[in-house]
Amino acid sequence: VCALISLVLANSQFSDPYLGFWKREIGGLSLEHWINDALMAVFFLLIGLELERELYSGELSNLKNALLPIFAAIGGMLGPALIQFSLNSGTATQAGMGIPMATDIAFALGALSLLGNRIPASLKVFIVAYAVIDDLGAIVMIALFYTNDLSVSYLVAAFGVLAVLVTLNRLRVMSLVPYLFGGALMWFFVLKSGVHATVAGVALAFAIPFSTIDNDQRSPSHRLEHFLHKPVALFILPIFALANTGITIGGDWMQTALSANSLGISLGLLRGKPIGVTLLCSVAVIFGVCRLPAGLDWRHIFGAGLLGGIGFTMSIFITNLAFVGNAELIN
Repeated sequence: VCALISLVLANSQFSDPYLGFWKREIGGLSLEHWINDALMAVFFLLIGLELERELYSGELSNLKNALLPIFAAIGGMLGPALIQFSLNSGTATQAGMGIPMATDIAFALGALSLLGNRIPASLKVFIVAYAVIDDLGAIVMIALFYTNDLSVSYLVAAFGVLAVLVTLNRLRVMSLVPYLFGGALMWFFVLKSGVHATVAGVALAFAIPFSTIDNDQRSPSHRLEHFLHKPVALFILPIFALANTGITIGGDWMQTALSANSLGISLGLLRGKPIGVTLLCSVAVIFGVCRLPAGLDWRHIFGAGLLGGIGFTMSIFITNLAFVGNAELIN
């Protein structure tokens, strides 16, 4: 709904004041930057906490169960990236190869939920597992390839804070206060270092103690993950959609939609995802590395790949990093 509202306002008589609102500076950063660098760090913190839970006690805790989603995620990243790269290699838009790689978990699961009990429960588990790994891959890409000039001193300071937080974890300090305070400090240092600040959210997630005792109900990781679900879903992601989907649709929209960059991204999502997911999973199964979960067949795997082709939050995020300062290309 917020994405649609943003599109309508961006193409109405209120376009200039609406788009200008997100460019207003507050404390040295534009409102859009605060949303994308600070609020989204909380989103990445939640992704990190979910990944931590999956690794400790979820589908990814057992290597045999995790292998198929891992292969699906790798295929789902490589397929789209190769399509975009093949159409844009050596051009200014080559940096966009990371845009079609990520799966939007919320949209994928939302679409899946429309099918109700007509799909096996194991398919939802498979999609969640491979989408989480997919997001981890996108986070690694952001850290490695979408980073500004590095400031080593600030980066060392960030690692220092992380080391203190990990030490507190080892000492089983179970209060969330020092972790959240340290996480805010680490975010500031990462922001100043040139590495994208949202990476601090993922790093913080793995520094927070996780425990499987008492079904994990008392661990700081579980409490924080449970607390963050509603603010992220009902505030942070809608605000992100409002700030980042103000796309002005001009008279030349058809021409730009058929550009090499746009085709690379759309074909990467619509074709590269399902083909990459299905192909790598089939190779893994044929060679006996893993097997299909009970109740799933290859139609389900291909369908999971199609749902993985819904790129939104992370795709928009990487777009803004890949084409910094090029508003027309981002549009």
